[in-house]
Amino acid sequence: MTGPRRRIASGSPYEPRYGFSRAVRVGDRVLVAGTAPIPPPGEPVASGAYAQVLRCGEIAAAALEAAGASPADVVRTRIFLVDPADADAAGRAHAEIFGAAAPAATMVVVAALLEPQWRVEIEVEAIAGSGG
Repeated sequence: MTGPRRRIASGSPYEPRYGFSRAVRVGDRVLVAGTAPIPPPGEPVASGAYAQVLRCGEIAAAALEAAGASPADVVRTRIFLVDPADADAAGRAHAEIFGAAAPAATMVVVAALLEPQWRVEIEVEAIAGSGG
């Protein structure tokens, strides 16, 4: 038995508009939806891929914690970039956030993201309690 589905919201304006949860936990598995660098209210979007991945990581880590997991439990990430020149900066930030877990990771370049000022978006998968 995997257990009931638990949904976690982050307060993103896109969640109710598009009908999704920031994260969903079923059993020990935690899936964090594509997470963009949405700033706290009243703040501008971070500039640069490095800062944007750090912001995405903050949002994803909060969702993981709300689901009873942590960045140490992350087993899979996906980074979406709009510019391949941002790969090293995004990878450096990814290593700061998830490097201790050393998850399986994918980085892909896409034509665009939902908002033109977003340079990156990340997805995260974790197995709660697996990080030690």
